[in-house]
Amino acid sequence: MSLYFYTIQSNKIKNLMKGTIQPLAWAALIVLAFRCQTPTAQSLDATGAQEPLPNAISTSATEEDNRLSEQEKQEGWVLLFDGTSMDQWRKAGKDAFPKKGWKIDKGILSVTASGKGGDIVTKKSYANFDLKVDFQLTEGANSGIKYFVMEDYPEPGSVIGLEYQLLDDERHPDAKEGNNGLGCRTVAALYDLIAPQNKKMKPIGEWNQAEIRVRGNQVEHWLNGQKVLSYERGSAQYNQLVEKSKYKDFENFGLIEQGPVLLQDHGDPVNFKNIKIREHTAS
Repeated sequence: MSLYFYTIQSNKIKNLMKGTIQPLAWAALIVLAFRCQTPTAQSLDATGAQEPLPNAISTSATEEDNRLSEQEKQEGWVLLFDGTSMDQWRKAGKDAFPKKGWKIDKGILSVTASGKGGDIVTKKSYANFDLKVDFQLTEGANSGIKYFVMEDYPEPGSVIGLEYQLLDDERHPDAKEGNNGLGCRTVAALYDLIAPQNKKMKPIGEWNQAEIRVRGNQVEHWLNGQKVLSYERGSAQYNQLVEKSKYKDFENFGLIEQGPVLLQDHGDPVNFKNIKIREHTAS
């Protein structure tokens, strides 16, 4: 190939790039920039209607939420929250429900961002039971479900009880803490005592289901239908774990015969629905 021919061909390629490729590239960049700057949390489906993006916060209950099926009624389940009333709850250590820090909106019970409402507990105490709670965490949130609660031992901002931990493991620093090893303060853990195993947590912003099963001193934690830990209250292993935990100075911790269920206000926005319990006779 001659130098003359090579020069002509090179100029043609440069002109082509200037005339065709560059405008296309700039057009693509403009479209991309526009899409990135569009302030929306929704996308359009095939019909042009808006639909939530994955992991977007859904703050409305469905028609199936906060109600019992006929089979659940036959099995002895009872609603602790019907989507509108908090008649079965009160503020921990008080007789009435808190006037701030909690709200009910569209069938969802929420800890508000302002917090400072305090923990809430059931008016009734329970000994042998199955408890189910659907929970929805926001980014960086910390909360918990406590049982066998001992209201005579208040902590700053909370009260003492065995705790099913609710936490954003990726963003909250408490996930890397714990007196009984890494993981004992992550979601579904027996807080500060036992880490969960083989858990399958849905992403933050989606609904997850916590379940606690108690038969006498035998206790299990479940997450989204899968058992993640079990233990025996009062066993030698349990007592050793308590001695290494933040609860070591609380006499009879977790060993009372019965106690209320608690939802924790840790100052972070958290949503709850489908709170139900089924009592069992002592085995």
